[in-house]
Amino acid sequence: MITFSKERIKRLFADFKNQKIVVVGDLMLDRYIWGSVSKISPEAPVPVVEVQRESHRFGGAANVVNNVQTLGAHVFPVGILGQDSGGELLTALFKKQDLSVDGLICESQRKTTIKTRIIAHNQHVVRIDREIKSAVSKKTQDKIVSLLKDHLNDADCLILEDYNKGLLTPRLIENIINLARNKKVKILVDPKFDNFFAYKNTTLFKPNKKETADKLGIKLQTEEDILHAGEKLQQRLNCKAVLITLGEQGMILIDKGKEPFTIPTKAVKVHDVSGAGDTVIATMAVLIAAGANYREAATISNYAAGIVCGEVGIVPINYDNLLYIMLSNADA
Repeated sequence: MITFSKERIKRLFADFKNQKIVVVGDLMLDRYIWGSVSKISPEAPVPVVEVQRESHRFGGAANVVNNVQTLGAHVFPVGILGQDSGGELLTALFKKQDLSVDGLICESQRKTTIKTRIIAHNQHVVRIDREIKSAVSKKTQDKIVSLLKDHLNDADCLILEDYNKGLLTPRLIENIINLARNKKVKILVDPKFDNFFAYKNTTLFKPNKKETADKLGIKLQTEEDILHAGEKLQQRLNCKAVLITLGEQGMILIDKGKEPFTIPTKAVKVHDVSGAGDTVIATMAVLIAAGANYREAATISNYAAGIVCGEVGIVPINYDNLLYIMLSNADA
């Protein structure tokens, strides 16, 4: 573990407002149906949920965008929506939060990705997914690259948030990474299974344990196994650092040329792990942009994930809460 002085924490957090983060990825709308259960259906052995209210939140890459904004940094989101009610709702959420909609591209033949979660008595009962996973058109890919040519000029970090919903194709990934590297923008990747090894020559690669094991075709049973896997990823992808998230076991950072760094979880009470990975990549990007080293960024991001895991449903990290926690745990 590393320790922070209060002065270091205050200096890093004060600089969040000066950073610009560009987020490219699969935007989603999260719909929540909140209710209660008092009986089992006579038609099948399933609970009957009596609906009390509904709400909508940012999901997927949109949640990463939301986390960056709630940390106080500037953010430019890029992604696709369908020409449907879900797209209208998500656009309205962006506008309500004073987030730019200039990078939201509508594809008329596509559905906006919507994940509907039914929650009863603060328990997740079932999730319903509405989505199209086919690759976006080359026209849309080219439009995204054109947008990024302007918006990466003054960016400090780029986040590629891949949920395998069709936006980040191998062609687009290569073009975006080349563009960002030419503009000397740090690149952070939150990958998924399909394009896992397409993310070469980036700054930080953040898979979870299951994704890493599945793609490398090995079992990760010990810390030594995970460290070996992280080193293999670093060599194969030529990235500066690998951060493997381990759920309730915390995270492991493999930073080129330095000793591996293990970070135990800071979640005190876990209600819902949904969105914790989004919080980690967003917090990492803002901190790295603000001048934190990888160990500092990973440690603070771990605290951030612990905070959001204590909430029901997907919620972003709160700047004041995270600052308070970090100052409470800092040295004098």
